[in-house]
Amino acid sequence: MQSQSRLSAPRSRAAGLFFPASRRWLFPAAAAAACAVLLAGCATAPRHKPAPPPTPAPAPGASVAPPPAAEKPKALVIAHRGASALRPEHTLAAYTKAIEDGADVIEPDLVMTRDGVLVARHENDITGTTNVAELTQFAERKRTKVIDGERLTGWFTEDFTLAELKTLRARERIPRVRPANARLNDQFEVPTFDEIVRLAEQASLRTGKPIGIYPELKHPSYFRGIGLPLEDKLAAALRAQPYLRQAPVFIQCFESGSLRAMRRTLGRGLPNVKLVQLVGNPRKGPADWKLAGDPRTFDDMLSTTGLREVAAYADGIGPEKSSVVPRDAQGALAAPTAVVRNAHAAGLFVHPYTFRPENSFLPKALQTDGDDATRNPAGMVREVQAFLAAGVDGFFTDDPALGRRAVDTPVR
Repeated sequence: MQSQSRLSAPRSRAAGLFFPASRRWLFPAAAAAACAVLLAGCATAPRHKPAPPPTPAPAPGASVAPPPAAEKPKALVIAHRGASALRPEHTLAAYTKAIEDGADVIEPDLVMTRDGVLVARHENDITGTTNVAELTQFAERKRTKVIDGERLTGWFTEDFTLAELKTLRARERIPRVRPANARLNDQFEVPTFDEIVRLAEQASLRTGKPIGIYPELKHPSYFRGIGLPLEDKLAAALRAQPYLRQAPVFIQCFESGSLRAMRRTLGRGLPNVKLVQLVGNPRKGPADWKLAGDPRTFDDMLSTTGLREVAAYADGIGPEKSSVVPRDAQGALAAPTAVVRNAHAAGLFVHPYTFRPENSFLPKALQTDGDDATRNPAGMVREVQAFLAAGVDGFFTDDPALGRRAVDTPVR
């Protein structure tokens, strides 16, 4: 993560990170000492301070230098599902590693258990990310469901209580690309959102800097349809947990209706909480638009009109990275699009996803010798820096250590 000096200063709306004025929850002793010094100073200070001398007028014809421009804050390093290039995703081990590697913010995808507990999984279908398929006691829980228009067969979080889910163990989602992670299979539990918040809070107290949390609401229309509204649970957590009322929090979702509901529920009473509209495949649209018969797509959302509409309920966008800096016919990075410029003009910050260090995810020009699973750290750093040059305010990455290097290393 960034140093405290980078995180403690207020940021503009475009930069995307805001902090409360008070830090007494982190430093009660320091706050008390500061008050004592202030009171002592008030007892001895003169009643009236002498007026400062007048500023001399510039000589006739002399040029006046403009005030220096404010330095743009460094981009946020957002740990995508934790340090998921190095640990199985959405585990406390992955989030811990991300914080150690310098992430500013950690990202849990949120789904729900049958008894209404928020847990972190990439999808509510846990067939490929846990060992559930091998446990005979849960064989009868296998189901076929239609979720956001897609027919899926497997095991789903909403069919398990939290106690049952805690008997499962996490597994690597893409073992072919990340065999080292696969060797850590079955070692970690599925964490709850509360456990992730506690981990971030403890890290903040230990390091003296805030660790942001970036939850994604997964399939909210589906969950609302089965009587398990994600928005209500997340709003309750924001109100109940002191850390979530102080730390940087970004709530993201592909469904605009879910973000609008969060805006109505939260209002502007939690200035540390920002809403982020995720933007997916330009040829497709949000699930809630499709359910409502709205023919528009994510490409429409990125138009100047669409961005102004997003700005009415959200603070930023999280676009798929190719909409910000596309790749040409040869697979190399092309010139940036107008997305960042137009989003900033609408008052929105921009956090594209997802930067990964393996060959299979890198532009061809930034790959190295080897197969799809071969890592090229320098290639990922160079890719991120191309996006930083395009003006993004933060980015999602599976390898926060490399993201931190990209942000902190001057481009030559």
